[in-house]
Amino acid sequence: MALTLTFLAGVYQLAFGIARLGALVNFVSHTVVIGFTAGAAILIATSQMKHITAIAIPKGESFLHIWIDLFQGANDINYFVLLIAASTLLVAITSKYLMPKLPYLLVGMTAGSVLAVFLNDYTDGIKLVGEIPAHLPPLSTPEFSFQTIRMLAPEAFAVALLGLIEAVSISRAVATKSNQRIDANQEFIGQGVSNIVGSFFSSYAGSGSFTRSGINYEAGAKTPLSAIFAAILLMLIVLLVAPLTAYLPVAAMGGVILLVAYNLIDFHHMYQTLSFSKSESAVLLTTFFATLFLELEFAIYLGVILSLVLFLAKTSTPRIPTLSIDSSSGDEKRRLINVKKKPLQHCPQLKIIRIDMSIYFGSINHIQKRISQITDNEKFNHILIVASGINFIDLAGAEALVSENDRLMKKGGGLYFVGLKSSVYEFAARSCFIKKIGNDHFFDKKTQAIHSIYNRLDKSVCSECQVRIFRECQSS
Repeated sequence: MALTLTFLAGVYQLAFGIARLGALVNFVSHTVVIGFTAGAAILIATSQMKHITAIAIPKGESFLHIWIDLFQGANDINYFVLLIAASTLLVAITSKYLMPKLPYLLVGMTAGSVLAVFLNDYTDGIKLVGEIPAHLPPLSTPEFSFQTIRMLAPEAFAVALLGLIEAVSISRAVATKSNQRIDANQEFIGQGVSNIVGSFFSSYAGSGSFTRSGINYEAGAKTPLSAIFAAILLMLIVLLVAPLTAYLPVAAMGGVILLVAYNLIDFHHMYQTLSFSKSESAVLLTTFFATLFLELEFAIYLGVILSLVLFLAKTSTPRIPTLSIDSSSGDEKRRLINVKKKPLQHCPQLKIIRIDMSIYFGSINHIQKRISQITDNEKFNHILIVASGINFIDLAGAEALVSENDRLMKKGGGLYFVGLKSSVYEFAARSCFIKKIGNDHFFDKKTQAIHSIYNRLDKSVCSECQVRIFRECQSS
């Protein structure tokens, strides 16, 4: 059943890749990846503490319970084992800076192994990795009965989804350091094929590993071929030199993994995030602590959800500045200027505003409140919206704008638009938004808009107006 679960998870993942669903990982923001990576690095380091201190810790303990056990068992530290781990770490770091072309991780583990041989006479607490069985995994066959597939299909979907999220998050974390770009669809396909083929070679469902990926990158890997070479070399090691692992102390491996965990933490970007953005800091810290104290996959979900909530909160309140014409500048083009940047007079009957960002279900309430404020408090019934900053309008937004226009028309006014982007205009036409408001309420240029709207203004008010900022006012 484990083999069948692996096969089905691979089928799901391959289908996701073929369907080009890799774009979904774009919702995992860079801040979430940094927080997740830092949390995973702390977890990796924590998991090695029992190996470098020789303190007995039950298997499967949570992050917090491991540190409680370490604190309570501080008197049981084996300082010989700790010395091996520290020496491995120190030699690896020194080798990296003095002899960067050498495989410094391997140099550190070799030094730890040699030290373990000398210290073996002083303590019996030095555990070794042990000799690896010198044979490859045997062939296997998943069970393809309808009953088994039906039973495992839901669980396989969950395994496939979590495996993809974890693998892509890890790959993006490494890509951040290596300045590479990740093709998520290719990752989906690769992992799916790997699990499908692996199910016929005694493999259970696999995903990415922060430890392996981190060691691979720190060892100097530049391309995905490094994983292929690593697999081939691992096969040769298992078949030919497996007995040598019997002399490798677990503490030396722990020391190397501590170095890898440290290098996974992006201190520079964490400092920048915590210094300059409160919202991003909230995402970073939430993901970080969720990774430490909750399930890894749940930490990703939580970080993504919080990122989306903050994004929606930001886009739900678009900027709506008031614009007017600077008639005193002598500018032939008579550009529209934000009245907050320069105190300008404006037409007493026509309010000109600009909406930045998008008009959709999340922002329409804010926009309607602003329009209501203009009509009810400021007593404007003609509102011209400069729409060059609007990226899209959804159906909810279109319906709300139609409603606002109908309300203004009952008061003898209307809602007008100038400078809609071609993609937004195309949607507005297809959704009958333009037809419902009226084609004569949409303009390409502000001069056309102002000329058309001016003819609809109350001329009795115009005759007594002292502002006269439009050319039409001056010629009348």
